Amino acid sequence: MDTWGKRIFLALFVAAFPLLTGCTRHSKKEHYYLVATNINLPYWKTAADGFQAAALQYGVTAEVWGPTTFDPQDEVTEFHTVAARKPAGILVSVANAALMQPEIDAAITAGIPVITVDSDAPASHRLYFIGTNNLEAGRLGGARVTAQLNGKGNVVFFTIADQPNLEERLKGYKDVFASSPGIKIVDVFDMKGNSGLAMDKAQEYLAKTGKDKIDAMICLEASAGKDVGEAYKRANAKDRLLVAMDVDSATLDLVKDGTIDSTISQKPYTMAFLGLKGLDDVHHYPVKPLTGDYWLDPFSPFPAFIDTGVSLIDKTNVDTLVDRTKKMGSQ
Repeated sequence: MDTWGKRIFLALFVAAFPLLTGCTRHSKKEHYYLVATNINLPYWKTAADGFQAAALQYGVTAEVWGPTTFDPQDEVTEFHTVAARKPAGILVSVANAALMQPEIDAAITAGIPVITVDSDAPASHRLYFIGTNNLEAGRLGGARVTAQLNGKGNVVFFTIADQPNLEERLKGYKDVFASSPGIKIVDVFDMKGNSGLAMDKAQEYLAKTGKDKIDAMICLEASAGKDVGEAYKRANAKDRLLVAMDVDSATLDLVKDGTIDSTISQKPYTMAFLGLKGLDDVHHYPVKPLTGDYWLDPFSPFPAFIDTGVSLIDKTNVDTLVDRTKKMGSQ
């Protein structure tokens, strides 16, 4: 091979080398964090799987941080600690927007990309939100409850106060119920992130009779469904409707045996999977300034919102989801 041929061969090899060895721009030294509360819940375990799957694909390091209980102030402290490490990017599910907004803004100002998942802080400088259209989730549940009650009955909600995603779900339900004056919202119970409190309160509701009878209980977050369902089983309450949120195995079992009428499914795996990829893109292709009003800019490099979708799970389709979950668990 002459000198000119060697030069051409070398140039082609250099160009092709990244394709042969994978994307060389990544490094295990790049750290991405997902910050949330109640991180031991199955919901967040599923999100962690998605986060780690994206990290493995890119060859970067990913960690999940946050309190194991619902503690918004502790989540802020964890976020602050993570941001001080100057990571490549942070995903955060916001338990309390007022508390978290200053920390998000400080991180963005410091040049750390932040994307919100699951629960948003829209007034902050986060780049964008990935998650459920929570108004739509509430409307989907509201339509189910309205149909099952034939447009009439007393209903109660289990929620966590001041959590933005849950407030949006509640509004979605209320939007639907507004067209059915026979449905009365008797109570919106703040379970403070403690499913045991939800079970105790459910037992109180189940004891009501006559005109005060509670015809339907609705769980706006993941952990309440199984414990409220347990209260139903103990009371042998077959004449009351129960609608849950999310698809942990205990909730799906209760859908299968008819204790829970239906549950609204989200995609936490997808949220975290796309979230890490979004952060990675900003880390490697920086946008300046990060503090721009990108939600307003028609030429923004970012979407305002990535909707990962919702679906209603009941006896007609629960087996398909259970089978899929088992296959993922065995991989």
